[in-house]
Amino acid sequence: MKRTVLYNVLAGNGAGKERAESLRSRWTDGETVFLDMAKIDSYADFFASLTPEDELILTGGDGTLNRFVNDTEGLVLPEKICYYPTGSGNDFWHDLELPEGSGPQEISRYLKNLPTVTCLGKTRRFLNGVGYGIDGYCCEVGDKLRETSDKPVNYASIAIKGLLFHYKPTRATVTADGKTQVFEKAWLAPTMNGRFYGGGMMPTPRQMRLSDDPKVSVMVMHGSGKLKTLMIFPSLFKGEHVKHEKFVSVTEGREITVSFDRPTALQIDGETVPGVSEYTVKTAK
Repeated sequence: MKRTVLYNVLAGNGAGKERAESLRSRWTDGETVFLDMAKIDSYADFFASLTPEDELILTGGDGTLNRFVNDTEGLVLPEKICYYPTGSGNDFWHDLELPEGSGPQEISRYLKNLPTVTCLGKTRRFLNGVGYGIDGYCCEVGDKLRETSDKPVNYASIAIKGLLFHYKPTRATVTADGKTQVFEKAWLAPTMNGRFYGGGMMPTPRQMRLSDDPKVSVMVMHGSGKLKTLMIFPSLFKGEHVKHEKFVSVTEGREITVSFDRPTALQIDGETVPGVSEYTVKTAK
């Protein structure tokens, strides 16, 4: 039996390989091979090289998982795929609510029937959620900071400065299963498949990724000024922002379109797409 651990060297602020190799001490049986995902030219050929007895373990963060599910779209995946987090945010892992110190977990069922997001003429699948508004702005600023420094990015600091000084709210038009709402002064408008994004924020605390009736949830934080929004913002980490019903709206649906009255950055499982005016999310049929 062979065990193959796929890693992303860029995960965890460049610590992806080292963190993946920390798993070596967990196993004493069989052969364990560590493989850089960037060196896989064809996942079809890679999967064909595995035997039914082989184990496949993915490591990395939410962005790594997003890239994997899109790079393997249309392929028959191995029957059993495990995952161990080595990223910086690890929101997918957080959503699983596992005991501290848990080892690799089988995630095959979570990789099926994923929703898609379409923007700027391109459609891709996602695991956790898409962020639109100041969350996308934070990812965009964070990416620029990484280009000039190897220090960890402080997204909380970026968000606070954005709320107070740099980010301007928009008019958001949200259409969920044919019903349209317009929100003035929209600060956030993410659509979620899971509960968590952004390193532990919970914009849609009641969203379930394996529901018998698969839907996604869009949350809009709107209508408040800078200081009021700054007061509400920390409650996102416990999902308590939904108590502010005057300023927070959550809607479920199978097809959701969100448009802003000016282009802003969109983030998809942490990966930034700049200059987006509209996105559409659809659940798998």
